[in-house]
Amino acid sequence: MTGLTYDEVVLGRRSIRGYLDKPVPRALIEDIIALAMRSPTSMNTQPWHFHVITGEPLDRIRKGNTERILAGEPDSREFRRGDPFAGVHRERQVVVAKQLFAAMGIARDDAPARRDWVLRGFRQFDAPVCVIVAYDRELSGSDDTAFDCGAVTTALVNAAWSRGLGCVINSQGIMQSPVVREHAGVPDDQVIMKAVAMGWPDPDFPANAVVSHRKSVDEAARFVGF
Repeated sequence: MTGLTYDEVVLGRRSIRGYLDKPVPRALIEDIIALAMRSPTSMNTQPWHFHVITGEPLDRIRKGNTERILAGEPDSREFRRGDPFAGVHRERQVVVAKQLFAAMGIARDDAPARRDWVLRGFRQFDAPVCVIVAYDRELSGSDDTAFDCGAVTTALVNAAWSRGLGCVINSQGIMQSPVVREHAGVPDDQVIMKAVAMGWPDPDFPANAVVSHRKSVDEAARFVGF
């Protein structure tokens, strides 16, 4: 995908949930992170940190995360979370879930298949790389920090796509933060915010073809004074 225009990257990118069993070179990830860090940041604070994990440490995170979830351990996500989605936001969530289940041939009453799909998320979708996005704890009270980390994460997945890699931003992979901290070596002065599964997209994985619907400009924007 190298050489894509900006429009081609933004319009072509999609969340990737199935990956080839193929390593991603460290130098390529370093290039992607360097590009992502040119994203806007409030007053140049650059609050972000990236913990890039692969191989055995990532396998340990997958195992520990999944085992604790199956054992009924409460979710221990560190970044703030609101109430469950409702109204139109819940409707959009349901629509994309239906798209994914349809692509994967998972029936509404197929509980084992649905459970396996959920567990894929806790395993970081079996991607060869996981990027943990964290921020400096001393900035926890700043909304600008969350905005900056969202911006840099968006830039990260777009930069990855421009280099032929796919990603999916997720929270399932960091539900058990003690496991992540232990095996990724995240220091105590950082807050774990999000995870990004990353790797070479599997062209034969049906869910990778799903394109989520976006509301129109007319629905999203108001123009004043034009």
